[in-house]
Amino acid sequence: MTAGPLRFEVLARASGGQARLGRVSTPHGSFDTPAFMPVATAAAMKGLTPAQVRGTGSQVILNNAYHLMLRPGSARIAEMGGSHRLMRWAGPILTDSGGYQAYSMSDTAELDEDGVTFRSFVDGSRVHLGPESSMRVQNEIGADIIMAFDDCPPAAPHSTESDERRQARTRRVPDHRRRMEEAHERTLRWLGRCVRAHARPADQALFGIVQGGTDLDLRRRSAEATCQFDLPGYAIGGVAVGEGTDAIRQVVEFTAPLLPSDRPRYLMGVGYERDLVMAVAAGVDMFDCVLPTRNGRNGNAFTRTGPVRLRNACHADDPRPIDDSCDCEACASGFSRAYLRHLFMAEEMLGPTLVSVHNIRHFQRLMLDIRTAIREDAWSALALAWPCLGRRDDPQDH
Repeated sequence: MTAGPLRFEVLARASGGQARLGRVSTPHGSFDTPAFMPVATAAAMKGLTPAQVRGTGSQVILNNAYHLMLRPGSARIAEMGGSHRLMRWAGPILTDSGGYQAYSMSDTAELDEDGVTFRSFVDGSRVHLGPESSMRVQNEIGADIIMAFDDCPPAAPHSTESDERRQARTRRVPDHRRRMEEAHERTLRWLGRCVRAHARPADQALFGIVQGGTDLDLRRRSAEATCQFDLPGYAIGGVAVGEGTDAIRQVVEFTAPLLPSDRPRYLMGVGYERDLVMAVAAGVDMFDCVLPTRNGRNGNAFTRTGPVRLRNACHADDPRPIDDSCDCEACASGFSRAYLRHLFMAEEMLGPTLVSVHNIRHFQRLMLDIRTAIREDAWSALALAWPCLGRRDDPQDH
């Protein structure tokens, strides 16, 4: 159990593995772990009301500090009472540091020891973001959990990339090993600066981030050094930035047990069902990903047996709901695949809303079943209930 602005309790453990059931308590309420956090990038879940998000079983959400810093501005959010009051979300919120977006979303970004300088996507102005300014922004946004500002380098070139893409990546990062070492060391220096600059340690929990790419020795060194800082929680970063499934598994299964067992462990940006279950088995407690809503806005639905692409012509006369077993608003109300396809083809806003609600509920139902499997020590039953866990590819519509 941890104290301060965040309390973490481990309530049960699965036998034969690292999976654990827990609860995180914050100033804005508690959430059960393992937890999946939907991403409300600009203090909004695109097309959904807070009540709809809460209705999916979501207990904690993520805001994007980079986007909110640029619009409407963190100082304005603070004047409005913080993000909780601004977006009318009564539960816990986590903010990322903004560093990864600042570096990755701009071709003209400049990275140095003080942070990242980039062009605003709002008005083109030059903006600087570093450890101190990231802490100020997150302090003003007012999230319950805030992330240290880290240096997240791109993944190494891999065999599945095209020659053109591999060459482009190599031009950007000519010596990947040296770049990984640099990111590891800079992330640690920035963590120290974040700890010193954090102005609200009594009511906001600061998490450190472990980097190291797919280099396990570097991951070990990063974990050991990061955990020298006594923080309320720790995250595994730099995963799902281009690696394949096997590489993600190797990194997560190696890194998670290196993090303190009495603190929540957060795997950043990983969202496919098989990867979530793998990470839970390795001892990870928290996840976030844009997959449910991004796919939902494009007419792609998740189900227990695999994805459904609602724009496909085969659904034009299909009377079935997205998933017969689902209790979300879209499925429980009887909206057919045919109707949902019509909404997308007609560009009606209701289509993205309903499929986004379904997709978030899909992932929250998976989390519920994972927590039940840990509580009842019935881990092997998950694969039977969720056939999609056995898929290693991105299968065609079914």
